[in-house]
Amino acid sequence: MERTHIAFFGRRNAGKSSLVNRFTSQELSIVSDVAGTTTDPVRKTMELLPLGPVVIIDTPGIDDEGALGNQRIERSLRVLDETDIAILVIDGEQGLGSDEKQLIEAFGKKKIPYLTVVNKGDLEPSDVPEGAMVVSALKGDGIEELKERTAVIIRERKDRPLVSDLVSEGDIVVLVVPIDKSAPKDRLILPQQMVIRDLLGAGAIPVAVKDTELELALGKVSPVRMVITDSQAFAKVSKIVPPDIPLTSFSIIMARFKGILDQSVDGANKLDDLEPGSRILISEGCTHHRQCEDIGTVKLPGWIREYTGKDFEFSFTSGLEFPKDLSGFDLIIHCGACMLGGTEVASRYQKAKDQGIPMTNYGIAIGKMKGILDRVISFI
Repeated sequence: MERTHIAFFGRRNAGKSSLVNRFTSQELSIVSDVAGTTTDPVRKTMELLPLGPVVIIDTPGIDDEGALGNQRIERSLRVLDETDIAILVIDGEQGLGSDEKQLIEAFGKKKIPYLTVVNKGDLEPSDVPEGAMVVSALKGDGIEELKERTAVIIRERKDRPLVSDLVSEGDIVVLVVPIDKSAPKDRLILPQQMVIRDLLGAGAIPVAVKDTELELALGKVSPVRMVITDSQAFAKVSKIVPPDIPLTSFSIIMARFKGILDQSVDGANKLDDLEPGSRILISEGCTHHRQCEDIGTVKLPGWIREYTGKDFEFSFTSGLEFPKDLSGFDLIIHCGACMLGGTEVASRYQKAKDQGIPMTNYGIAIGKMKGILDRVISFI
């Protein structure tokens, strides 16, 4: 399940960290009377009732000072790109100021829903903005109401389907999960887990097999509603799965779920237009140990050279690294982004669109290069 990213913003010493600790019932952030104690965004992934799966983010003060302070402010503003819901924390002793107004303007530009809270309610603040709620991180007053209001926003967010709308109760869906050197030890990757859970919730019957057992599985289970495979196995799997059985990949399912399928298809088609020496950025949303057959840094560049017959200049980023200025690139190929929230993914694709840079994802690019793109997107 995609986690809602909830970020707390405000000035130094407004009590953001204390409020985060109350909100999560954990000592997530260091609390001190010294202004600027939080020097980097602090993230915590957790299950939080009544909100469900969330990522809580505590940010440095938006009013920090000096060269180092400006870097901290920049990191706080960078968090906006991944924020699904913002909590604006106002110091009850200082009231609403220009810093908070700038944040409210930024929320509006990025269309981020937000709640305004006046902290230090135990000091009985007199200047409370309209619509704001008063809380006390010190005493815990108003915390449950804040959670409930946040839960309302989460429930109002559009519930996007993963695969449940593509199946009916009782449908058999075969999932092809290669177990090779690049597969994580003793576990399934997140998109595979998400698809299985969504299928079970829809009353469908997921059948997971390795690519080496796919042909055997198709002979034993029938009728098969669809086959979903790891994109790296497209070439092999597409030859085994009969044309009358819909075929796609986990990466393409994620592109549809994240709302960037059409843009990614357009981006993949730009592979045909690249000139020798073009610059290609390959970006991953998570960080992991690179292996000799790593898909991002080894397999994809190899497939691209093979498909186009041309040499290119490749650059690579991972995790939260993603360039602001994309003008030096001719194409961006992103991973399935299973570890990034919808807001972060949309922000990255929007940056590419605004700067006129075509962008696609792994599965769609591989489908294009293997000559089966029309097939693997035709029914989703």
